[in-house]
Amino acid sequence: MPEWLSSAWPVLAGLAGALLVLWLVLLVSLWLTKPDEIRLREAVRLLPDVLRLLRRLVGDTSLPRGVHLRLVLLLAYLALPFDLVPDFIPVLGYADDVIVVALVLRSVVRAAGPEALERHWPGTPEGLVTIRRLVRV
Repeated sequence: MPEWLSSAWPVLAGLAGALLVLWLVLLVSLWLTKPDEIRLREAVRLLPDVLRLLRRLVGDTSLPRGVHLRLVLLLAYLALPFDLVPDFIPVLGYADDVIVVALVLRSVVRAAGPEALERHWPGTPEGLVTIRRLVRV
């Protein structure tokens, strides 16, 4: 084993352990809060509109670069075949996706303003109200 790898091994093991602990904390907190299944189902139903919203926001050149970076990273996360919590786990499987999307959209709305959300929303007014509630605008 190369010398640099033997000295880096404890650091890598510590990082892997920390990530595992964070993942377990996320699972436990999701389990304890037990997201409202009706609200969660409503948010999952909006997924096609949210994906179109994200695509439109990425295409808006008037938004800051930091917003674009967050949106591109979110789209990459959603496109990956693995999640923090696998989707086959009832309720919790989609809850992590909804939480990640809500956190990123909340950050985007704070940076770009609620007008950007309204300007690019492709869905119904009721869907926009749900998204606003989800991102707490």
